Amino acid sequence: MSGSGVPERSLVSGWGRAAPTVARITKVTSLDKLEQFVLDHSRGGNLLARGLGRSYGDAAQCAGGDLVDCTGCNRIIDVDSSNAVVRAEAGVDLATLLREIVPQGLFVPVTPGTKWVTLGGAVAADVHGKNHHRDGAIGSAIEGLVLVTVDGRREIGPQREPELFWATVGGMGLTGVIGEASLRLIPIETAFMRVDTHRVDDLDACMSLLSEGDTKYRYSVAWLDAAASGVKLGRAVVTQGDHALVSDLSGPTVEALSYEPPRSIGISFEVPGSLVNSMTTAIFNELWFRKAPKARQGELQTFDAFFYPLDRVASWNRIYGPHGFTQYQFVVPFESADAVRSVIERIQDFGVSPSLAVLKRFGESDPAPLSFPMPGWTLALDVPLGKPGLSTLFDELDLLVAQSGGRVYLAKDGRLRPSLLSSMYPRIESWRETRRLADPDGRFASDLSRRLNLAGTHSAAPA
Repeated sequence: MSGSGVPERSLVSGWGRAAPTVARITKVTSLDKLEQFVLDHSRGGNLLARGLGRSYGDAAQCAGGDLVDCTGCNRIIDVDSSNAVVRAEAGVDLATLLREIVPQGLFVPVTPGTKWVTLGGAVAADVHGKNHHRDGAIGSAIEGLVLVTVDGRREIGPQREPELFWATVGGMGLTGVIGEASLRLIPIETAFMRVDTHRVDDLDACMSLLSEGDTKYRYSVAWLDAAASGVKLGRAVVTQGDHALVSDLSGPTVEALSYEPPRSIGISFEVPGSLVNSMTTAIFNELWFRKAPKARQGELQTFDAFFYPLDRVASWNRIYGPHGFTQYQFVVPFESADAVRSVIERIQDFGVSPSLAVLKRFGESDPAPLSFPMPGWTLALDVPLGKPGLSTLFDELDLLVAQSGGRVYLAKDGRLRPSLLSSMYPRIESWRETRRLADPDGRFASDLSRRLNLAGTHSAAPA
């Protein structure tokens, strides 16, 4: 990839490393250059923004087209600590943002499970975190965006061009390229979390504990042992907490807001075969469950230990070998909770071993038509690819989720069929109309958008 604005053809994949395609990549280093790049390419070929490539499937791929690498547009323009608002270029990553704002007593309002995502990518996917039941997705905390469309820069927000704003939030980069964002932050007293941990023996107990925690905790999540079956199905380690106060610290408080992320260890080699199989998964799950306390309250944890445990291993996606993996994440309404159990049982019956299973509760949705969260249960499963028949299993799970009134997360998807899209995202036609007004010739496109016919310009593929 060139840092001088000269495009280079490269093989590009999502974090799951499952279906790479070739595109031309150009790195831009300022909003002016970004705008010029988009205007120069607005009359031919497809174009898409790309950040750090942490969407799991093909959402940040553009086969045969142009990818604009926005990670060079990474300035933090202003931190208004008195009003708890930051204005930054969209290519800044959350890791950099946290190093700047935490010492000032501020934290991001929403964070996914990795800090290695760009601000623009987070908005485009309308990312959620462990606090969605209380604070919603990141779109709810955005005060305004600078969006670069085929006509140039546009300043948009919840009150200024609200239709385009909400089509851009969760819009997977298909309305234009996000150049800047203004984000409301939350005040904190320390760089620590106060965490309660409970080990529960089955799915019912896990769901009950998470439900009770909605009003008690700002952050709540459960790690599930996806290999456990029978009466143990859904046994879990539930962690719930909030930002620690100065009064929670037993030692000197002068360093209460000191934030220094731990160094990551890297996997720099190609794994010839997957290290994730039924045996290794069963061993890991058993050890992880047993090492957790039956009950522990008030433990102080760092931000990285609580929010970003997987960031300790860089390029951990390589352990899945040449076939890669997918993260199957779905949400179903609370009244369809049995669908969570059914998905786990079907995956177990098929004989595939999810290496990671995470269960959370979602609160109210924001107005973004393509935003994933809705009130209900969301389960994310990391599944190694390569086993024959797996695509058929996923098709069956998709149908189960759709019939339960739920949907899959487009930022994680790499294989959903377009026939289920409108039932999963019932407001997609309003999104398509707004998108057509912003990009009438359909220049912004991705492998995801073409596979799912997101723009609605082609006949849907058969189910």
